Amino acid sequence: MKRAFCLIAMLALTACGVDGEPEQPVYTDVGIAIGSGGHVGGSIGVSRGPLSVGVGIF
Repeated sequence: MKRAFCLIAMLALTACGVDGEPEQPVYTDVGIAIGSGGHVGGSIGVSRGPLSVGVGIF
């Protein structure tokens, strides 16, 4: 499993810029929330071309 992940990561990094100039990622969403009981959470979203990734911690 570790080898497969390393291979995929290497292929993704070597593919950057192959089809033209690299594109800068665009931050699409950044948020911070404070809930009842003092719980703090946040989220961030990044978009690059047709790919969008979001991560939230609550």
